[in-house]
Amino acid sequence: MSFITDQPPEIAPPSPHAAPAGRPVPREAAPSRALVRIPAPELARRAQLERTRGRLVLAAFGFATLFAAVGVKLTLATVLDPMTPRLRPAARVPTGEPTVTRAAITDRNGEVLAVSLQVTELYANPQEIDDPVAAADRLLTVLPGLDRERLIARITQRMVPGTETPVQFAYIARNLPPRQQQAINNLGIPGFHFRPAERRFYPQGSAAAHALGQVDVDGRGIAGVERHFDARLREDRSPLRLSIDVRVQVALREAVAKAIADFNGVGGAGVVLDAHTAEILAMVSLPDFDASDPGGLQRRAEEQAAGQAPAITTGRRIPVGRGAAAAAPVPQDRDPHFNRVTVGLYEPGSTFKLLTAAMALDSGAANIWSTFDASRPIRYGRFTISDYKGKNRVLMLPEVLAYSSNLGAAHMALLLGPQRHREFMGRMGMLSRLGVELPETARPMAPGPQSWRDINTMTIAFGHGISVSPLHVVTGVAALANGGILRPPTLVAQPDGVAREGTRVISERTSDIMRRLMRLVVTDGSGKSAEVPGYFVGGKTGTAQKTGPRGGYLADKRIAAFVGAFPMNQPRYAVYVMVDEPKPNAQSHGYATAGWVAAPAAGMVIRRIAPILGMVPETERAPQIQQTISIPLQPGRPPRAATPPAAAANPAPRGGNA
Repeated sequence: MSFITDQPPEIAPPSPHAAPAGRPVPREAAPSRALVRIPAPELARRAQLERTRGRLVLAAFGFATLFAAVGVKLTLATVLDPMTPRLRPAARVPTGEPTVTRAAITDRNGEVLAVSLQVTELYANPQEIDDPVAAADRLLTVLPGLDRERLIARITQRMVPGTETPVQFAYIARNLPPRQQQAINNLGIPGFHFRPAERRFYPQGSAAAHALGQVDVDGRGIAGVERHFDARLREDRSPLRLSIDVRVQVALREAVAKAIADFNGVGGAGVVLDAHTAEILAMVSLPDFDASDPGGLQRRAEEQAAGQAPAITTGRRIPVGRGAAAAAPVPQDRDPHFNRVTVGLYEPGSTFKLLTAAMALDSGAANIWSTFDASRPIRYGRFTISDYKGKNRVLMLPEVLAYSSNLGAAHMALLLGPQRHREFMGRMGMLSRLGVELPETARPMAPGPQSWRDINTMTIAFGHGISVSPLHVVTGVAALANGGILRPPTLVAQPDGVAREGTRVISERTSDIMRRLMRLVVTDGSGKSAEVPGYFVGGKTGTAQKTGPRGGYLADKRIAAFVGAFPMNQPRYAVYVMVDEPKPNAQSHGYATAGWVAAPAAGMVIRRIAPILGMVPETERAPQIQQTISIPLQPGRPPRAATPPAAAANPAPRGGNA
């Protein structure tokens, strides 16, 4: 069939294979000559269909490509690389200076002790506020703590005093949380603006508050480590790592606080020191304060200047800081910002008998079998020296420490005389300010070279007539226990395995004897309450009366302290615990001496911190270890021809200063 169109049929040229003209063509071979005519609308419709089909093909190809991309992405995210997070980029990448300008402070294990965070400050431009009273009343609905009259005065239009320049800036509030900021924004009061600032936060609360110190409202260090390292914290953004271990700090604080509460004391102090590096792992002074209050020190200074704050003093005027006047009074008792560890000066009491024994042994003036007359008091002019519940007999050197004999210590010190005694005290650091990284340090109070006489030597031998800080005492005792090296205490974490330089103050053999004597005080003397099984604690108790504002001793006001180290076979840490003005309780049978007050608190500290510091109690080998660090109360004198084991560790006598 052929189609008929409106166009004339085309006449095709004759094919070379066509039959010659005039010859008949077979019927089955003859082409059809019938044609069909297609109208124009149909052709247009067909053309439209062709175009639509092309568009559909194009759209299908696009959708196929899109779904293929999604499929590839899902395959990558869920099958090929499912653990790699895909985070969106930050909306804004900060450039230039960091958002905070003061570096963080951490403890030795990286726990944050102080950090600066961005906060918001509210200020006002008085020139933009037409009705200060109405604006203040509306703002007080969000910030009710503001003083209304002062707020109105600050946002009222005025001139800078002495000039014709209008005031265009007035602080209203600092450290606004986001909720208050949004609430102030919702008020829609013209003239109030916000600006970013930073605030110092202390996440551990009052822990190590006296060591950390504080910053003022402008972020400048005004006390403690914050002040000592102020320039470093501003210039170097890397965290400052302290030697403090916040776990040990909390344990020490709780133990001192419990002792204060149990004996109704007015305050207390405590120190945990690495015996070999002199790093301060914990330093507690109670009462303490919340370092997050930036205005605390400033308010205290203003209150004291106005005579409103308590300013209880020792009755002695000493310099309280390297830049302070020498006549600055030392606040005590109820001032939470007063650091008893480094600024508080107290008579050390019987804890100083350890220094006296070390001096006598190391100089060769005495041996462990030396005897001292404690049968009767010593009278020197109008002064009388006696023992508290003394034995009233001749005592050997170990007994002098175990029974805490003042008479024995006085006779022991007189063997060397005032000059050599004072030289030894100076070598032990008891006459100079400590070099710890704190601006708040005090110089010990002691007689001068011309005033140091026999009576001073006798009283200082048992810790009276000289005033030192608790940090002085624990640093000196650590040197007696660690082999004889005195190192200045530090609050900065030291590199592992690096030995700090120090000064040899006694021989290693004298240090070995002192460890035995300190252990004897805990096993057989006044420090029994400090014993912790498996840790071989050694130390010395000390009870001293407090002095009044006019120099005399105060009745029933005393300092009870314990200083020691553990374990005595290989000393690693030194501990000091002190309670200020303890009162007797029912459990102490009417006593408030160091053996009842401070020694149990020291034992509590050691019991808690030793496991924290990775120390395992040596309970299985306890008898063998105890034998290596024991010493008899009454060691026998060795025969001339042989030296028995009991005296083998005694240093050979030698003259001169150690």
